[in-house]
Amino acid sequence: MVEQSKILIVEDDYEIARIMRDHLNREGFQVTWASTGVEGWEDFKADNYSLVLVDLMMPEMDGFTLCERIRLESDVPLLIVSAKNEDESKILGLDLGADDYLTKPFSLKELTARVHSHLRRYQRYTKKHYNEQIFHYKHGLSIDFLNEAVFLDEELLLLTAKEQDILFLLAKNPFITFEKEKIYEHVWQLMNVDGNNTVTVHIKSLRAKLKDTGRQAKFVQTVWGVGYRFIGEQLG
Repeated sequence: MVEQSKILIVEDDYEIARIMRDHLNREGFQVTWASTGVEGWEDFKADNYSLVLVDLMMPEMDGFTLCERIRLESDVPLLIVSAKNEDESKILGLDLGADDYLTKPFSLKELTARVHSHLRRYQRYTKKHYNEQIFHYKHGLSIDFLNEAVFLDEELLLLTAKEQDILFLLAKNPFITFEKEKIYEHVWQLMNVDGNNTVTVHIKSLRAKLKDTGRQAKFVQTVWGVGYRFIGEQLG
């Protein structure tokens, strides 16, 4: 139900955030407000939201980076709310996965209409794909994204939290090469330290558990000099 939907507002302007929060609360939504990009990312990871409203110009982590991180994790509707009216900002935001762009100032009626419209589409999408969250691949791998479980030859794999996060990041974005720095920043939520070998160690352990240590990768492939990508061949 739309009335039970959770909305995350990431906005550093207190007055604008308060107005949006109070209005959406009156509309029946559960609203969480974050005042920085980092806080917004932490809130997003900690709960399940039906829609996210993101400002572009924020401290600690800008809206572009936040949109990019959220889109790698989820198909949740992303609405950019910004005073930046330049076409380049709109295009970049949409290219990073945002679904819509609201330019400040905007009316609360327009905000409500956009929110309801995107929620209706997302709810139809979610209902359609609810039973498609278990993906089966050649060589015996199955990933249940909904219940966060990984199976190899029908046996549950005991992955660490970071190993699972890495696998899910790669598998949700198949054949896209991720630099080690990007994997580290996304999974550990920290800026990468030059020379950090953490990702390499975790990838090695993950591959061992996936029995993917042969010369020809079955699931996680090294792109030499760049990073890693998921190449599992989906069945069905």
